[in-house]
Amino acid sequence: MNFYQTKANKLSGSNYIEVLESAEIIFKQIKSKTKRKPYLRSAYFNKQKIFFDYFWIHLRQKRAKERYERLKYFSCAVDLIKNSRIVPITKQNPNNKNEILHRFYGQTKNKERFAVQIKEDKKTNKKDFMSCFSWERDN
Repeated sequence: MNFYQTKANKLSGSNYIEVLESAEIIFKQIKSKTKRKPYLRSAYFNKQKIFFDYFWIHLRQKRAKERYERLKYFSCAVDLIKNSRIVPITKQNPNNKNEILHRFYGQTKNKERFAVQIKEDKKTNKKDFMSCFSWERDN
């Protein structure tokens, strides 16, 4: 399995609020580049747009500690989505036949591994950034 080496570090902070403030600063920069829905252009998907619609919804469904752990990887995930050309692991969503899930793997500057999941709608070809989280397994 290939891991993309990011140039970003995990967001620092001793609690969820501090990490959230750092993530919001990064997201505000992304948001300021468009008048409509915020998005990133992905190197792997030939500069197609990756939207943030599901990320914040999905994050709010998690427990507070889980939110804190996942949000720490936000800056690394943004870097990975923008720059990674490494082929992700792709599979059909078992809960919805009309969706494909792409899982990218990355490594922070400090060699901590993480995963980024992007959902693609088969009909519209729309891609949404769903989640980022720590990746401990050696699969």
